[in-house]
Amino acid sequence: MAMVFINKAILMKYAHSMTLLTLQQLVTALLIHCGRVMGYTKAKGLNIATAKKLILVSLFYNANVAFALASLKGVNIPMYIAIKRLTPLAVLVAGFFSGKARPSTQVTLSVILTAAGVIIAALGDFSFDLVGYSMALTSVFFQTMYLVLVEKSGAEDGLSSIEIMFYNSFLSLPFLIFLIIATGEFPNSLSLLFTKGTSLSFLMILLLSLVMGIVLNYTMFLCTIVNSALTTTIVGVLKGVGSTTLGFVLLGGVEVHALNVSGLAINTAGGVWYSYAKYQQKKNRPPKLVSDVESHRK
Repeated sequence: MAMVFINKAILMKYAHSMTLLTLQQLVTALLIHCGRVMGYTKAKGLNIATAKKLILVSLFYNANVAFALASLKGVNIPMYIAIKRLTPLAVLVAGFFSGKARPSTQVTLSVILTAAGVIIAALGDFSFDLVGYSMALTSVFFQTMYLVLVEKSGAEDGLSSIEIMFYNSFLSLPFLIFLIIATGEFPNSLSLLFTKGTSLSFLMILLLSLVMGIVLNYTMFLCTIVNSALTTTIVGVLKGVGSTTLGFVLLGGVEVHALNVSGLAINTAGGVWYSYAKYQQKKNRPPKLVSDVESHRK
């Protein structure tokens, strides 16, 4: 929940979103590598065969973050969160086409209700920005693809969340460096970063963004491996209750309309319903021990 507000806050001070993403991935790769060398993590070293398997995860992840950051420039916080809540529906459809078991009626209906809330809320959004909405919807597509691939990688290849996170960051760097050069962000973005670095408030927000980004990615990959891609996305709907409420009063850019509020309420209700349906499913299932791969290695 905090990450959305931190990203919005830093983009207000520093608009070069791709440079920020490159910096985050560089710091992540270096931290995990140093942690492995110093014995703080049991993650395996770089393997070319594994890297080839995960290159699509990395590309989809970075495309998701890049389009999400770009959309925040034109979409207010409550609507951004609502649009991103279309991801569970996209994951549900992707799972159907990839041959996964058909979800229960309650799960399906709750996801559809979540998506319907987004459409209603969008009808009442006075600050509608076509480019911003397009960016956010494209981000939903890429988030769906990389979460489905992360779930598959954790289940089939036995990779831990830290290992997937390391490969994701390492493989992202060449692509991101090429992108910031090709789009003209570099070297202006770097010189502006050094200039802004003289401000303590900017440095605090930047550091917070880097740390929170790393923590968020780790917990997200871990949740996807231990649970499923659909559960990871729907849990995001629940945290969106607080984000949506705060988004109406913080950072500005929101004009309230009855349709907007009604749609967001329906959207949230769908998320709560999904969580209840999944809880009921788990309660009726025999207990099953599932843990992160890395915990078995310790």
